[in-house]
Amino acid sequence: MVLDRPGTPLRPADLPQPVPGPGQVLLRVRACGVCRTDLHVSDGEVRQTRSPLVLGHQIVAERADTGQRVGVPWLGWTDGTCPYCARGQENLCVAARFTGKDLDGGYAEWTVADERFCLPLPDELDDVHAAPLLCAALIGLRTLRAAGDPARVGLYGFGNAAHLICQVAVWEGREVYAFTRPGDERTQAFAREQGALWAGGTDEVAPEALDAALIFAPAGELVPVALRAVGPGGVVVCGGIHMSDIPSFPYADLWGERSVRSVANLTRADGHELLALAPRVPLRPQVTTYALADAQQALDDLRSGALEGAAVIVP
Repeated sequence: MVLDRPGTPLRPADLPQPVPGPGQVLLRVRACGVCRTDLHVSDGEVRQTRSPLVLGHQIVAERADTGQRVGVPWLGWTDGTCPYCARGQENLCVAARFTGKDLDGGYAEWTVADERFCLPLPDELDDVHAAPLLCAALIGLRTLRAAGDPARVGLYGFGNAAHLICQVAVWEGREVYAFTRPGDERTQAFAREQGALWAGGTDEVAPEALDAALIFAPAGELVPVALRAVGPGGVVVCGGIHMSDIPSFPYADLWGERSVRSVANLTRADGHELLALAPRVPLRPQVTTYALADAQQALDDLRSGALEGAAVIVP
């Protein structure tokens, strides 16, 4: 399923089987998670650099040469030589290439990937439930780690990433408070099922001041809301690759050594940490599967909020 240009629906296409280049491996796709970043690319909010483009960056696949099962995440290639790579921040590489944006992704039966960025998958995780871990849980974990060691965590937006990192946070002994669209009682109930101590709308006040707020919804207006929810010394972490503009807010909301920061992409070290952690929690993604031909429907369902948890395409 390919994207010709932003704003157009995905279309089915018969493409030649890809040929691996230097350092790449040929992969048979077994499952591919659907991410909100796929929506941002298809809408043109995150710029694709090739056309037509195959979306998808939560790929569970089998190596054609060895049969090994691997995961392919968003970060698909780095130069390894820029200042950021040299100091262990490959997620900020100035020449980075991203799966499903600069490189064809997993909305397909076959793909190729840089061998260095193929993550071995634990046997305990089946294909469908491993797929959402390769971006949603990875970014969620990096977002949580960016908050330090908070005892009380607020999650703003309770979709793919939040429902997984809620499970991690609860397993680590943290109190989780979930914020959804006002009146969305179904998602609030889902959040409580995942271990949230409290769930309510973004127009409500949590019963306790938060130590950290993690924003997964792409809504800039939530930043001032989250700042008012954290106590002195609290941190607001924006976990998405794209967010609408942040409105102005009074300095009093930031004062008290509160801070706002973002998370950009991920590293292979994040992947290894998350995949080692997943069987121990154990992480239990809530999954709805779609056929490859229904990839556009999966994106539409994600956009409308019809999904609880994650969508996964199974070729």
